[in-house]
Amino acid sequence: MASISGKILRLAAAVFLCGAFAGTSAAQEDTPAKQLFGAVKLPSRTEAEPLGFYAKGCMSGAVALPTDGPTWQAMRLSRNRRWGNPEMIALLEQFSRDAAKLGWGSGILVGDISQPRGGPMLTGHASHQIGLDADIWFTPKPTQPLTAQQREDMPFTSMLDKSKFLTVDTRRWTNTHANVVMQAASYPQVERVFVNPAIKKKLCETWTGDRSLLGKVRPIYGHDEHFHIRIHCPAGAANCQRQAPVAKGDGCDKSLAWWFTKEPWAPPKPDPNKKPVKPRPVMLSDLPKACAAVLAAPSRPEEDATFGGGAMAYTSQPAAPSPAEGIEAIIGEPLSASMAVPIPTPRPLQ
Repeated sequence: MASISGKILRLAAAVFLCGAFAGTSAAQEDTPAKQLFGAVKLPSRTEAEPLGFYAKGCMSGAVALPTDGPTWQAMRLSRNRRWGNPEMIALLEQFSRDAAKLGWGSGILVGDISQPRGGPMLTGHASHQIGLDADIWFTPKPTQPLTAQQREDMPFTSMLDKSKFLTVDTRRWTNTHANVVMQAASYPQVERVFVNPAIKKKLCETWTGDRSLLGKVRPIYGHDEHFHIRIHCPAGAANCQRQAPVAKGDGCDKSLAWWFTKEPWAPPKPDPNKKPVKPRPVMLSDLPKACAAVLAAPSRPEEDATFGGGAMAYTSQPAAPSPAEGIEAIIGEPLSASMAVPIPTPRPLQ
């Protein structure tokens, strides 16, 4: 098998020969990376590889989750975010079958995975940049398939009782919900499953299965309407930056109790002596060097790039705007790094 560096050199050479870099470098230097990657509608015609970190990278050779499957449907199709590393897409299809066997409707509803070439998004997530993250709705796939318009309009359902502080709504949360989340955590390639702190607490109080799997289920802001699956860097992906391993134990300890104190939710204290600084957008030069080649590489047709082949039930359209989800920035933070997010005193994931 060719070395990683060899693949990158061939990719860069192909881009150079087709003139993809000509006249574009100056424009790219002045354009935020989210605009560059958000404008690309198809994946690169290259080998599949995650490049960089979950919250700072891109991906080559992405494949698309088919919009419809026997035990899944892709949601919010206009966002064009059903692209991922082949290992991520294969896991989602396997998980959908296992979820259906657990009684989770007729399967799963899949939210955002990644953009066709990964990278920062125009709206929403800080992570989901290298094709190894995926969101699963806390709503089962209905027996009657959803239309394209229904997938755009269908509202989310929160698992929380919004009249109380960080409390699961027992009228909505069921044992099947717990089984599905823990099923996601059971796969060896899954590194973390992100849920709301209240959901993590509920699992700590009620889960009677393998408690060691609870350690993979991590509390985080939001995530009361969906849960987030993250898989490890694939074997041999030398340019994929791994996240620090989850700490030993079930996570039902002081690290969880912290979320139920005032500290995570306290408003930031303004510094009267500090001048406001306009946030600097992430630029292409901030990402791994190989991302420039990935961005400019020739495209692979959508049907050819769909996992398993076959025709699409829906043709993707330009991404629709959605509210920013800055809280997700903490999801993509390495334990050794610090990122500015609009949440006071963010706690590194453990």
